[in-house]
Amino acid sequence: MLRFKFLNVAAIVVGSAIVGFGVNYLNIANDLAEGGVTGIAVLAKFLFDWDPGITSFILNVPLLILGWKVLGKYSLAYTVWGTVCLSFFLWFFGAYRFPMDDPLLAALFAGVSVGVGLGIIFRFGGTTGGVDIVARVLHKYFGWKIGRTMFVADILVIGLSLIYLSVVQAMYTVVAVFVGTRIIDFVQEAAYSARSATIVSTEHEAVADRILKGMNRGVTVINGKGAYTGQERTLLYVVVGRSEIVRLKNLVLDVDPAAFISIGVANEVLGHGFTLNKSKETSGPMHRPAPQPSS
Repeated sequence: MLRFKFLNVAAIVVGSAIVGFGVNYLNIANDLAEGGVTGIAVLAKFLFDWDPGITSFILNVPLLILGWKVLGKYSLAYTVWGTVCLSFFLWFFGAYRFPMDDPLLAALFAGVSVGVGLGIIFRFGGTTGGVDIVARVLHKYFGWKIGRTMFVADILVIGLSLIYLSVVQAMYTVVAVFVGTRIIDFVQEAAYSARSATIVSTEHEAVADRILKGMNRGVTVINGKGAYTGQERTLLYVVVGRSEIVRLKNLVLDVDPAAFISIGVANEVLGHGFTLNKSKETSGPMHRPAPQPSS
């Protein structure tokens, strides 16, 4: 447990450093705004030459109070840590600038850097305060994607940035923010993304046995019925890692070349074989041998 807490804390530092560097090195250097509280801090930098690190920290104080009311103890601790780290790195990298001749290229790299940094922070349970708190609350209670929620809020802040930016600069900023939201979701989901497979085969017992012994993955047996033929069918359901899907298909087709296989994307997988070790029990289909269908 202590190792995982240290990993979370360290990852939030790394993510904050990437965001702080990207905002200074790319956004501010190329007259690009940013979304959320960081975007307001960047706008204050443009208008009044205020340090974005100090500004963002001050603006985050009331939102941290909101987080104290809504988020749990550990989430709040990670949020405070993320807010402090981001404010520090916004200040620390304040002297780094990289003006680029191509504004579109600058917008793309700005979106990637911010998206990667925030994605790492979110992946390890933290936020950087501001809109991040609101996004995590909506994700926790309503299942809204964090990237999408932040995108809507970011558009509002970018609209406010038209006080200083030209319309063209604002449009490039929208490109950067959109790229950032896609990267955030990718970084988060890539850590969990797996593949689920539903298999229909007349050799279902042999297929299940090969999956259990050959891949060390659990299989769930589902009794079904064909809507058109009315025939009883036995379905096998299994979840594997992305790198295992080709092996699974080859294994099934080796047993039954006529097998029907439907493969889907499992964006988040919790349980044995993915997020729990072998010493922890779970009631999911990932670790127990499949029960035989009743006759």
